[in-house]
Amino acid sequence: MRLQNHPNPNPNPEIFLEFNGKTVNTDEENISDAISLATEEIAGKGKGISNKPLTLVVKKNGVPDLTMVDLPGITRVPVHGQPDDIYEQISKIIMEFITPEESIILNVLSAGIDFSTCESIRMSQKVDKTGQRTLAVVTKADKSPEGLLEKVTADDVSIGLGYVCVRNRIGDESYEEARAEEARLFDTHRHLSKINKSIVGIPVLAERLVKIQATIIVKCLPGIVTKINEKLTANVEELNKLPKHLTSVSEAMTTFMYILGCAKESLRKILIRGEFDEYPDEKEMHGTARVFEMLNKYSEELRSAEDTNGSEKFLIDEIKVLEETKAIGLPNFLPKAAFLTLLKKKVRSISTIPSDFIDKVWSYVENVVVSVLLRHSVNYPQLVSSTRRAAKKLIAKMKQRSFDYVNDIVEMEKLTDYTCNPDYSASWSKLMDHQEDFKKALQRFYNVSYIGSGVLEKTDVAHLYELREKDIVQEAFDVKMRMMAYWEIVLRRMVDNMALHLLFNVQKLVNKDVEMEIVNEVIGPKGNGLENILEESPSVAGRRHKLKNSIELLRESKDVVANIIDMISDNFDY
Repeated sequence: MRLQNHPNPNPNPEIFLEFNGKTVNTDEENISDAISLATEEIAGKGKGISNKPLTLVVKKNGVPDLTMVDLPGITRVPVHGQPDDIYEQISKIIMEFITPEESIILNVLSAGIDFSTCESIRMSQKVDKTGQRTLAVVTKADKSPEGLLEKVTADDVSIGLGYVCVRNRIGDESYEEARAEEARLFDTHRHLSKINKSIVGIPVLAERLVKIQATIIVKCLPGIVTKINEKLTANVEELNKLPKHLTSVSEAMTTFMYILGCAKESLRKILIRGEFDEYPDEKEMHGTARVFEMLNKYSEELRSAEDTNGSEKFLIDEIKVLEETKAIGLPNFLPKAAFLTLLKKKVRSISTIPSDFIDKVWSYVENVVVSVLLRHSVNYPQLVSSTRRAAKKLIAKMKQRSFDYVNDIVEMEKLTDYTCNPDYSASWSKLMDHQEDFKKALQRFYNVSYIGSGVLEKTDVAHLYELREKDIVQEAFDVKMRMMAYWEIVLRRMVDNMALHLLFNVQKLVNKDVEMEIVNEVIGPKGNGLENILEESPSVAGRRHKLKNSIELLRESKDVVANIIDMISDNFDY
């Protein structure tokens, strides 16, 4: 029930009910019937309950400004189709309203009961142990007057705000008649007249409630002001973070280029400079580190790749190739065709690894670029699809360019054997130092015969025993050592070239290509694409409108609270 002082001196109060989003007017004579009908509509017929509020508003000149919540009575045993958990439902509703610190608990007790065994007292003590916000109203004082004085003065149940004894209105008594009869009762009754006049009667109760409410409000207002200011500040900040509502093509162009510039700077940080302050906890967005890991894995895969079509036995493939590349000519000359045949075979065994690596790297770069672009254009949904489309098209071009490059370097490695790296000769010479140990191992007729030195320490040559006297075995050893030395150069070259290619193209992508591709995609061939940005998305427009309304309401609330503080300070002395 919400009582409101009405400036109109009309003796007839303005009374209406508010429930389920509607207002129903009524009057003092028909208020009981109106409440019954509204209760049936909310909770159904019978004894059902609902947590939906039913508000009775009474506007009358001279009444105190006061809001009271009449909570359902506690029922332990379900009746007339009530749910089995009726007690739990009612308890939950009651606790929801009496728990907040700013609530005054008005404990209504019948004069005839033992206060110490009252369920409502027990519940209020759960949330207000000291009783500092609990006031007890003792009803039906005229029905059980004996011993009432002793009950309210002894205060066995610690009611911090004290007691007020009242007489219930009977039958068709008017408000005025009921109050007059109440006053006569407490003045003349031989038991009730002994109770202090400061704790009897409805007018005293109303005055006490208004003063208690004012005290609670004054106590809670600083916290309310703080919450209003915090919410106001948060809403203003959020409103300022919303994208500016664009009204012209020039504004749209400026905003678009700003977004593009911010996105490019983020991409430079992630993919070029290795900075990740914008994504500290998202490891997938730490670009240079992830690409470095992929490059290392690529290098390991190249080194660990094996020719599945070749022989696992030492020198067998080399001997076969040397046999097939013999030609009429001077002896002791290594046939170039033999080396190139073996080289092509080894290159073919790793030919798919560079392509797979390129696919992984550019797929990763695509995810990073799209994520960054979407984050910077999130406030302009009109840009999202076009920037994503532009990024995917650009990455597809870059990926194809890299595939072409990879195919070229693989074919170049097959074409000829060349290096100016002095490490090749030094490495080959070092490997040939093991030839004497190789010759000795050939002479041993064992099931297993290891060379036993350097990188060839665990290399078994027992299967070559029958060929130990043939020159082709030593030629094959020479070819093998040359291939081992040269293959190290090839692998390094494939890793180094790939790294340089990616660094160059990623920088080109970030510094130049991405801007050109997105500008062409967004603005379009006719140059009118920016007009789409002028249409603010419904979600952003709705959020802007909601925030503005909230800010206006919060500012009004600050003024209202300030006026309440001033009014309470002027009218009450604490």
